[in-house]
Amino acid sequence: MTMMMAVPCLLLVLLWCGTASPVEVQRPRGVPLSKRQFYEEGKPFTCLDGSLTVPFDRVNDDYCDCKDGSDEPGTAACPNGSFHCTNAGFRPAFIPSSRINDGICDCCDATDEYNSGATCQNTCKELGRKEIESLQKMAEIAKEGFLLKQQLIHEAKSGLEEKKTKLAEVQTNRKDLEEKVDALRTVKEKAEQPENEAKERHLKAWEAQKAVVRMEKEKARMSGVFLELDKDGDGFVTVNELLPHSELDPDADGTFTETDAQGLLGGVDKVDAASFESVWNNIKEKFHSESHTDTPAPEETSQEETPASDNDSELYPDDDIPEDDDDEEDPEDEDLDEGDYKGSDTLQTHDKKKEEEEGTMPPYDQETQSLIDAAQKARDEFNEAEKALRDVDDQIRNLEKEISFDFGASAEFAYLYSQCYELHTGEYIYKLCPFNRVSQKPKYGGSETNLGTWGKWAGPEDDVYSVMKYEHGTGCWQGPNRSTTVKLTCGKETVVTSTSEPSRCEYLMEFTTPAVCQEPQNVGTTFQGHEEL
Repeated sequence: MTMMMAVPCLLLVLLWCGTASPVEVQRPRGVPLSKRQFYEEGKPFTCLDGSLTVPFDRVNDDYCDCKDGSDEPGTAACPNGSFHCTNAGFRPAFIPSSRINDGICDCCDATDEYNSGATCQNTCKELGRKEIESLQKMAEIAKEGFLLKQQLIHEAKSGLEEKKTKLAEVQTNRKDLEEKVDALRTVKEKAEQPENEAKERHLKAWEAQKAVVRMEKEKARMSGVFLELDKDGDGFVTVNELLPHSELDPDADGTFTETDAQGLLGGVDKVDAASFESVWNNIKEKFHSESHTDTPAPEETSQEETPASDNDSELYPDDDIPEDDDDEEDPEDEDLDEGDYKGSDTLQTHDKKKEEEEGTMPPYDQETQSLIDAAQKARDEFNEAEKALRDVDDQIRNLEKEISFDFGASAEFAYLYSQCYELHTGEYIYKLCPFNRVSQKPKYGGSETNLGTWGKWAGPEDDVYSVMKYEHGTGCWQGPNRSTTVKLTCGKETVVTSTSEPSRCEYLMEFTTPAVCQEPQNVGTTFQGHEEL
């Protein structure tokens, strides 16, 4: 063991204390100033964990005595030891004792390579100078940002007072508007009553007119059928004249007998035109005219459409007859009848035919139309006032929400409300709308993905307004709902600076704003008088 290793190496440390004169502090190599009192030369040394006391000459003797490695702060003897880099002019630091004299310069003051032969330059002053310049720039930004923050606070305070005043005005106006709506509702209801009565009278008159027309048509049809059935023209419809119409079979057993026909005639053998009306009521739903004038008209076809042929070869000459393709049949349609497909069209055709037969309802008379116009005007005025009342209610809710919202200790974040900020990356456009939502949209087409809606302030207890949390976004495939953490940093501009996805479906966004800037401290003496930062 060399003499240098056997004797504790004392290090002269120069500390700047805010003056031009250095102060010499003697202590073993690798010991920070804060622990100098535990290393008194000439006195036994007690391990910092209290496990052992050894003579002082065994400190830094390149042999590990203490379990915590505290007896070898300046050598690599203890695997769990640490070496203190004084780094005068820059930041003090601790490095593992295994890096002492390993030929690599870890401390900027080169004190870790005192016996390795490595050529190390003391770069602490240069690093300190650059760090101070960087801190000064940051301080300038913080200073300007803090001034902007004060302005934001002032504007927020003024804006809050304006919103409170506006809320009071809107609430007052709402009362007047509510009274107006109630009054117009009464006017509307009064105007609608005679309107409805007049429209009802008009409709009843139209229904009565249609009933007369239907009755006349029904009588004409009945007379035509009577004449058709009265084959011999003797003025009577007999059992024999009724028998050819097997569709009138009352029991539908396939056999239309004389007894059946006589039953339809009311138990007699023949009826005249006057008595035929009671017979007609029993047969009109089943009767098929031989002349086809009494059967329902077929659906209209275009003039160019040709009637369907019973022979497929006429429609599809040669070998072009199509085959049924069962494979293309929709399985959901298997249980549907043909009538289910045509039901809607048939109903529309029937209604259209009925409308053509009965005609359209005639226009309202002048008196009824005047009542309708007056009622419509009352409805329009009421609807307009009611819409205005809904708009006022929305305005009140928004104002109350904004007034009560937590925009920071001094409402410094209020200016972010209803604003959005974008960040364009290679693939996506990220959008942050503070207090609302965060989204992601592909640059080259595609739908927007919700990365979370506003949840809460989520910073540490002593700086709660430094982090925003957005939650319950669009769910990931077989994963959780997306969420975004927004970290706020001081800056003169309000801008999204970066975004990442450190964990699946959990996004991290950096956002600069003057609202988080604090009043800067003097950085000119950052490294003066401070051995450890």
